[in-house]
Amino acid sequence: MTTLTAERHDSILLLRLASPDSYPRLTRPAWQSLGEQLTRGARDEAIRAIVLTGTDQAFAAGAELKEVSTLTALEALRFSAMAQGWMSRIERSPKPVVAAICGWCLGGGLDLALACHLRLAATDAQFGHPGGVLGLVTGWGGTARLPRLVGWPRALELLTTGRTISATEAHAWHLVSEVLEPHALLDRAVARARQIADLMDAGR
Repeated sequence: MTTLTAERHDSILLLRLASPDSYPRLTRPAWQSLGEQLTRGARDEAIRAIVLTGTDQAFAAGAELKEVSTLTALEALRFSAMAQGWMSRIERSPKPVVAAICGWCLGGGLDLALACHLRLAATDAQFGHPGGVLGLVTGWGGTARLPRLVGWPRALELLTTGRTISATEAHAWHLVSEVLEPHALLDRAVARARQIADLMDAGR
């Protein structure tokens, strides 16, 4: 089961996805928890920015296929709409949301990272959309956000072949803004979130 913990670093809210196998999956309960924490962060005037991260093994491994396979068509539509709604709220958040990515960032996990305002990656990060080789297409907004960042040819390659790319390649594609050693990632993400919040405050 995927869990979500919330920590305060002064004015920065750190949200951390976790699971017993270290590969967090974006189940419906996980989305509910994430949505609740994002709402609290948005309403708390002391919070100026949010950092979203996962485990050392994975930022997020996408949806839980066992859960998805049991959904009726209507349930699947509602699940997709719910996740899309939270992705849009992250993207439109007046408070910056920074993704700190270690390990695997796949499928819906990549969609979640794409909705954030800034993405920082550890040197061991791997990005991809494996749904293509399973006959699946993401329903969480990745087909729109990915080509905006990397262009249509590269987006089609990831969405249709299931290929994964390294952090170095993701940086060259402008998918992530920085690549750091894993031990330095979280501190840098918090610092960047604070920096962006300062710039936004100065512009008001």
